[in-house]
Amino acid sequence: MRLRALLETEALGLRLLGGEDELDRSVRGVMTTDLRDPSRYLSGGELVLTGLAWRRDPEDSERFVRILTAAGVAGLAAGEAEMRSIPDDLVQACARHRLPLFSVVEDVSFASITEHVVRQVSGERAGDLAAVVDRHRRLMTSGPAGGGPEVVLDLLGSDLDLRAWVLSPTGRPIAGSSLAGTGPELPAAVCATLAGEHLAAARTGRRGPHRVTAGGGTYSLFPIGGGGRIASRDVRETVLSDWLLAVEADAGDWPAERLDLLDGVTQLIAVERDRRDAARTVRRRLAQEVLELVQSGAAPAEIAARLRVAAPVLLPGLGSAPHWQVVVARVEWDGGDIPGGPVAQTLLEEILVDPEATGPEPSDRIAVAHTGDEAVALVPLPAVPSRPEGPDEPADGTEGAPAAPGLHADALLATVREPLTRGLDGDGRLTLGVSAAVHSAEGLRGALEEARHARRVAAARPGRVCAAGHQELASHVLLLPFVPDDVRRAFTARLLDPLREYDRRHRAELIPTLEAFLDCDGSWTRCATRLHLHVNTLRYRVGRIEQLTGRDLSRLEDKLDFFLALRMS
Repeated sequence: MRLRALLETEALGLRLLGGEDELDRSVRGVMTTDLRDPSRYLSGGELVLTGLAWRRDPEDSERFVRILTAAGVAGLAAGEAEMRSIPDDLVQACARHRLPLFSVVEDVSFASITEHVVRQVSGERAGDLAAVVDRHRRLMTSGPAGGGPEVVLDLLGSDLDLRAWVLSPTGRPIAGSSLAGTGPELPAAVCATLAGEHLAAARTGRRGPHRVTAGGGTYSLFPIGGGGRIASRDVRETVLSDWLLAVEADAGDWPAERLDLLDGVTQLIAVERDRRDAARTVRRRLAQEVLELVQSGAAPAEIAARLRVAAPVLLPGLGSAPHWQVVVARVEWDGGDIPGGPVAQTLLEEILVDPEATGPEPSDRIAVAHTGDEAVALVPLPAVPSRPEGPDEPADGTEGAPAAPGLHADALLATVREPLTRGLDGDGRLTLGVSAAVHSAEGLRGALEEARHARRVAAARPGRVCAAGHQELASHVLLLPFVPDDVRRAFTARLLDPLREYDRRHRAELIPTLEAFLDCDGSWTRCATRLHLHVNTLRYRVGRIEQLTGRDLSRLEDKLDFFLALRMS
């Protein structure tokens, strides 16, 4: 039962003093106490009844309420018989801790309230357990063939008042009440947190459900394994591909029957997951055939012909793709005993889902193949509509032209970096490279090599989840990661250590001054303005830098050396 129902029962003589926003809390029991610290007798969800005998001075209220809040009680009801009114310090303490507070009129006994709560809770539990058995039977006969995961989630919502979502390992909502338009959306930050907690729990071998607090709510996470798949010998083979069921409730005190019901739900959803994987089989095979042609150096005409044949499957509704991009991903585990290719393939299929795509499946235009520890995706791009030249539109299209179509490496990983880092858990890495767009089959081989080079740049960076794009292959960024560490340290020390030592002793800020000077392309006026310095002060600092290093910042070669040293440091 809920606190609101108690307040609406006039015979109980309860008056609300604070916590109106928390009246939907569930009451799972009742306890009467006047102990100063009753925490050892509390398990959470109780309505605590007290005659206030524990209160000797105003400071006691804060301590008592803090103890109740930490124990997770549903609410506090204080009798008026002892003090005739409820002390203001208790009202204020409950407000600070968001604990609902009731007063109990003098002529209503605590025994009457206890009897009412016990009777209601016991009756609800008996009815709930009977309903669970029936719901279980209905769920097992209303599987994914009847409409996908939404069917069973709708039953959970309508019959058991449980809001639930199916999430991918990256936190993408796959099914849930919000996707059907019948409930509020689960914020993206909450989805990412839940996915990260699920992956972390799976990596440590903890059994579900897992209780997580995120975004002000409490959720229980149930892992969804493969319905028809053979159990993996190593969790790393499946942890980054399995879905999870997030239920907005604390399943810690659920009876076995209800937990059994949720286990049945996860089994049904696992069957749906396997069905969707099977539907990807044809696209994967076609992508594998195209990849093999590209890697073997087949004639562009042969590759183009194969793409035309595959277009109805790879590009439903598009006909043909005017542009292509290639994305290469690699998952590597310490020790190298777990193949990373299949995991990378599943992750690319997930990461490349277009959130605005329409159709029966959001991944129906993603073709990913894998070889060894590497996965390769062929990504079709829509044509950029041309715009007629106008009075404000230059003929060369440089100013105000539409942005080039395509994927950007950093954007791909922006929302998934946090949960995937938790799933890689200290012994795995995901690195990803993105090519530029190419306009025909002739460019696919070069795009594949470009994406692989970009992935190697990403692999040279620190972090468990890294990406690099084709833009970085035409700059010093491509070269710096491959400079040996001893050469890097010697080069930066020779140029920057004298400045760091001088800054440490004199607080002169020579390093920040050097960075700003180079960033302003050696402009004295712009640099002085940025640093809020007089230009003479700036000239003094630059002169000191040149004196300490023996370099001349008016020479391009020395500017370049300083620039590279700062980038490598």
